[in-house]
Amino acid sequence: MRQRVTMLLAIVAVLLGSVMLVPAAYARFTGGDALARIGVVGDGEKVPAPAPSTPPPPTLAAGPVSVNFTGEFFSWALMDRKTGEISGAKNMTSTNSTESMIKVWFASDYLRRLGDKPLNADRKKQIDTAIRDSNDDAANALYKADGSAESIKRMADICGLTDTKPGNVAGYIGWWSFTRMSPRDAVRLGDCVGDGKAAGKKWTKFVVDEMAKVRGSVEDQQERSGGGHWGIIDGLPESITSQGPVSIKNGWTKLAYDGNWHVNCLALSDKWSLAVMMRYPAKSGLEFGAKVCASVATQLVTPQPGAALKVPQQPIGKL
Repeated sequence: MRQRVTMLLAIVAVLLGSVMLVPAAYARFTGGDALARIGVVGDGEKVPAPAPSTPPPPTLAAGPVSVNFTGEFFSWALMDRKTGEISGAKNMTSTNSTESMIKVWFASDYLRRLGDKPLNADRKKQIDTAIRDSNDDAANALYKADGSAESIKRMADICGLTDTKPGNVAGYIGWWSFTRMSPRDAVRLGDCVGDGKAAGKKWTKFVVDEMAKVRGSVEDQQERSGGGHWGIIDGLPESITSQGPVSIKNGWTKLAYDGNWHVNCLALSDKWSLAVMMRYPAKSGLEFGAKVCASVATQLVTPQPGAALKVPQQPIGKL
């Protein structure tokens, strides 16, 4: 019995020795490359494995968007501000009335034309409240000071807008809120504000900071001003908002002439510019439009949080 155990141990030792000798012998024929590739060099010296590369931070990128939308018009567009590439819905060149979204333009245009001259306190307050609170009285004063309809023409020229037309609705010819703009042009406007063409070198940071300070919720609505901090910003995860300020300006009006809410959401970071525009029945309420804007933003986040764990679902109304 003892002899059998001794013989068995000897066989095991021979086999183990062969396992250890084969890769070592192979390494001699290959100059050690085989073992180097598995982290061993020469007489068993270990080589540190390369450090894993850090994945890029989440951002917004082109992708499919599905929303449960009932209304007259829905569209969106996204610009990659690094490449200038614009993606979006098939109808992203169709237009909606801008409503208060356009207030960032004549604030920017006024400041660019002001140049190095000082900004007086009254005008600064108008810009603050027109952007942060979407105050119509402040916006009207700015619009007049900026040359009224001439400022809209400058916007198209300076920002390279191709789908934008002056407003002409219900007798309000040339009025700023009825300016027709597409989502494609809206993201160009956002980029124009962000890159300095709209407000100029001196005032651009001031404008985008004002847009980052928009305040008030959907419930904070008054007749000529109200809360505008909703929509796209609510659809962005903390992994994106923590990278730096996201500047926004929404536009929204319930119009009697067609019985629709006209709702637009515009947001930009240093990487992207996103616009969502829609018209839908007044009975649906402003909160519906705010949620649609948030949903579009969430769906464009890449990489999607927990994407590998999600079960694909049937899309509803892919746009």
